[in-house]
Amino acid sequence: MLEHCESAKERWGGVSDIIDRWLQERQDLLVHFCSIPQQDTPVDELQKLCQLLVDYVSAGHFEVYDQLVKEGREFDDDAALQEAGGLFKIIDQSTQQALDFNDLHLETTSTSSIQSELSELGEMLANRFEAEDRMIEVLHLSHKNLVEE
Repeated sequence: MLEHCESAKERWGGVSDIIDRWLQERQDLLVHFCSIPQQDTPVDELQKLCQLLVDYVSAGHFEVYDQLVKEGREFDDDAALQEAGGLFKIIDQSTQQALDFNDLHLETTSTSSIQSELSELGEMLANRFEAEDRMIEVLHLSHKNLVEE
């Protein structure tokens, strides 16, 4: 049993660090998002938002989600993996919305319709963060005591 715990800690202890870094990226994204004026939005601020958004979304897809699913599989947590499948659908849809927002505004010099677009982006981010938090809860936090012991 002790060997299994040590093995689990070696395998999954670093996932917390990955999640922590990713959640810091989320906070940076949110701080910048909330600081953008919805009227007379500076183009450079909008482009910075696009960069933060794409970096955050990419880190989730290429670093965090894979680790969470691997952990769920390692602990044979079929219920969590099934729930995560539904959460991925929400996340994938929001990923497309984030990329569409980025494509529209990364190279733009016009911010005429930005108020409604930022509002839609904010709603999408709220839904995404809720799904991501739930995924962390079911695929990582539920096993945390097995990893840290």
